[in-house]
Amino acid sequence: MGRAAGREFYQLGAAEVSPNGEWLAFCEDFVGRRQYELRFRNLRTREVFENPISNVESDLAWANDNATLLYVEKDPDTLLGLYVKKHTLGADPALDPVVFTQVDTSFYTGVVKSKSERYIFISMESTVSSEWRYADTRDPALEFKVFLPYERDHEYQIEHLGEHFIVRTNWRASNFRLMRATVGAPGERSSWQELVAHREDTFIQDFDVFERFIALSVRSGGLQKISIQPLGPRGDAAGAPQFFVASDEPAYSMALGMNPRLDTDVLRYSYSSLTTPTTVYDYDLRSGARQLLKRDPVLGPFDPASYRTEYLWVPARDGSAPLLQYGYGAYGLSMDPYFSSARLCLLDRGFVFAIAHVRGGQELGRAWYDDGRLLHKKNSFEDFIDVTRHLASLGYADRTKVFAMGGSAGGLLVAAVANMGSQDYRGIVAQVPFVDVVTTMLDESIPLTTNEFDEWGNPNDRKFYDYLLSYSPYDNVSAQRYPAMLVTCGLWDSQVQYYEPVKWVAKLRRYRTDDNLLLLHVEMEAGHGGKSGRFERHQETAMEYAFLLMELGITE
Repeated sequence: MGRAAGREFYQLGAAEVSPNGEWLAFCEDFVGRRQYELRFRNLRTREVFENPISNVESDLAWANDNATLLYVEKDPDTLLGLYVKKHTLGADPALDPVVFTQVDTSFYTGVVKSKSERYIFISMESTVSSEWRYADTRDPALEFKVFLPYERDHEYQIEHLGEHFIVRTNWRASNFRLMRATVGAPGERSSWQELVAHREDTFIQDFDVFERFIALSVRSGGLQKISIQPLGPRGDAAGAPQFFVASDEPAYSMALGMNPRLDTDVLRYSYSSLTTPTTVYDYDLRSGARQLLKRDPVLGPFDPASYRTEYLWVPARDGSAPLLQYGYGAYGLSMDPYFSSARLCLLDRGFVFAIAHVRGGQELGRAWYDDGRLLHKKNSFEDFIDVTRHLASLGYADRTKVFAMGGSAGGLLVAAVANMGSQDYRGIVAQVPFVDVVTTMLDESIPLTTNEFDEWGNPNDRKFYDYLLSYSPYDNVSAQRYPAMLVTCGLWDSQVQYYEPVKWVAKLRRYRTDDNLLLLHVEMEAGHGGKSGRFERHQETAMEYAFLLMELGITE
């Protein structure tokens, strides 16, 4: 029987095979709170050691001795990963030595193995700073060295290729660039060589290394694209120009796939759009040909030609920056135009689906993100409302039939919009919404709080306290008409504690002046990501869509 059999919730986290292929280390979450249990399976006998290592992050890295595994243990209260530990197969986990202790709670800590399998990295990432350590996997002691000490406002990440570390860095490059550093002297920035230059119109968000090229995940023109930088025989750019992997549609999203080999000229990537299901391609750099490997099936009749996707620029109210459609707007994360087979049932009933790319995301680079966080956060909310009004003015939507939907930080977005622009919306679906902003950010015992002072602001500073209070959805509920609402949360949520949306709904019920639907759904067997399982998530989607259709009186 499967590991999830008989359980209300099950999520498999990291799963890493030892270099000799004999052991599998894997992480499991049984309630949805992201407090994983680490277990080991002998792949020869298929036996699972049932004595788990509890309360860990979903980050694992094997050393090359096939017996040593690095993992990150969480603080039991804040759930922050603070202790990088080293476990030896067969040893008592209670005696696992601590390799690294994180003392700055504004950082997230993780472990990962290099693609070359030559190094293990310990990463420290905050909103605005990074620090990486590295150790040779062949070193029995696994002695870690600091690549470059963290500095305020310097973010970087590293990968290993040949005799160099490849560095993605925003040092003197707000939209990031790629550098290469000699393994023997990695922290000497004056000796770094530039591989991919900084560009004002292109944001580098990720990369993958190969012997003869580097693949970059970039944002250009608001879209997530893949760019290729060929490498010369010495591993440098050698004057070879970058080029983009082509697309046939105006709005789409490309993402780097699983590419474990270094010695290949074939890149695997995924592609999706609002009208194209997620598709996996192999792209041959020598011939320029792409091979379709897999496309997600769509149950029932589906003809992409029956639907149209468009890409629009909308003027923001302050006229300071162009605006794209989107629905999240925080952490520099971007909501790309992705395919959803479930969404077809709305489109087939006459809905128009739009994504507003508000400031706070990173679609147009780092400046786009910075203009929607800290003391600029209200731009995210105003941008969202402006997109709604512009689409209605262009005739894309009936002004009396407009709905908003967002989850987590996107739940904050639509909850703030409910206070600021309630007249523009017929209904709102707020999924696990972050709504009691001031109270949460004042409580450093809650998971995420200290990590996110650079995202929202530290309310112990009066200027941030006042600004957070000015838009916190819970604190700004007033005696006014609100749209119909469906609010969801999870009992085991470690990201947004369930009591935030519950108390928000209670306050809305007390103060609102309307009799519109105001529904609260608490998922008792899940956390931030909702139910686990292959089909259970469709139940939640069906509930949300039923709310929309019911509000419009659509019964078929």
